[in-house]
Amino acid sequence: MAQVCRDLPESACREQPRNYGLHVASLSLTKIGEGLADPKLVLAWLLDAIGTPTWALGLLVPVRESLAMLPQLAISARIRRLAIRKTVYVIGCVVQGAAILGFGLAGWFAQMLSGSAAGVVSVALIAVFALGRSLCSISHKDVLGKTVDIGRRGTVSGTAGTIAAVATLLLAVGYSIGWIPLTVPVVSSMVALGGLCWLLAAFVFASIREEPGATKGGIDGLAAVIAQLNLLRSDAPLRRLIVTRGLLLSSALAPPFYIALSGDNSASGLGTLGPFMIASAAASLASTYVWGRLADRSSRRVLMLAATLAALANAAAALLALAMPQLLGHASVLPALLFVLMIAHQGVRLGRSVHVVDMADRDSRATYTALSNSVVGVILLAAGVFGVIAQWLGIGAVLAIFTLMAALAIRAAAGLEDVQAA
Repeated sequence: MAQVCRDLPESACREQPRNYGLHVASLSLTKIGEGLADPKLVLAWLLDAIGTPTWALGLLVPVRESLAMLPQLAISARIRRLAIRKTVYVIGCVVQGAAILGFGLAGWFAQMLSGSAAGVVSVALIAVFALGRSLCSISHKDVLGKTVDIGRRGTVSGTAGTIAAVATLLLAVGYSIGWIPLTVPVVSSMVALGGLCWLLAAFVFASIREEPGATKGGIDGLAAVIAQLNLLRSDAPLRRLIVTRGLLLSSALAPPFYIALSGDNSASGLGTLGPFMIASAAASLASTYVWGRLADRSSRRVLMLAATLAALANAAAALLALAMPQLLGHASVLPALLFVLMIAHQGVRLGRSVHVVDMADRDSRATYTALSNSVVGVILLAAGVFGVIAQWLGIGAVLAIFTLMAALAIRAAAGLEDVQAA
């Protein structure tokens, strides 16, 4: 029986089964790469182990996140001129894979670099990685919208996330119980393997059969910035989504503070690396597929539920830090809270991704994605203030702020349109 698609032309609908599988395979590989080379955990440990200065470690996540988002506003118009846009994603995967391979090489040849030189190299590599991520972020949603029908897009991400979570969980267990030695050469090899995953993902994604898209309407330079920024004033649904995303950054910013709150005083932080990695991977395994299915029904409700879970986890962590610090010594308390927080974070990622794809039409997806990501990127640049607040007022105060942000996000998400029901 012939397929019936709600949001695809007939020719693209015929290719959907094949393209669906390729999307899942490629996205699974990139997510496995992210697990093998997680900047917040694995790369931070590796750089610390080879003697990289603290300022470089502090820049790792902000540079990665902000440079992955900010360039998108400028490049969206150029991508708009391309009838076939999967090539942009392929290039982005190659750039990311090369950068992560560079991290692996830096670990292998660390003795040839001074601490400061290693810091400069690491920040440069994460910047290159972020630029490749920027290309992938803006092009993937566009290609996904052109090749997979509404109602199945969230399942693509959910399935890929589940597959990758299994691989990452096995790695975390191996680190925790000693099956995989936590040494610089071994971790460097795992990071390099993550880079190879991105290169293979590029090859797989290149096989997707993409219909040519509209190429008119793209403009460059300052005119593009002004024209797209005007959407913040004229497009209320997009504006509310960006506000919701900004408030939900609390789910992404909180994990390093959980690790700091653990009070691990060992030189390398290995006492908490394994349990926290297990908690993060297990959360992804337990929730990504479910979040994807739920997002295909109502991405609005997914964001509301994810915000609720984030508020609960951060509130509990803040309460422990401010009123019951003696309980923080229990090995399972903070990893358990991180597990809940990372379930929420997976919901945030899937919910906002599906929402922006489904709320836009084929002609505006790239613009919506670029504008929302660029605005959130600016917000992320300012997120360094939370480190200052933690130093002045303590980690508990920061977690209390994150709790408030997540609570406000519930209200903001409730005002979003139920785009899947439209």
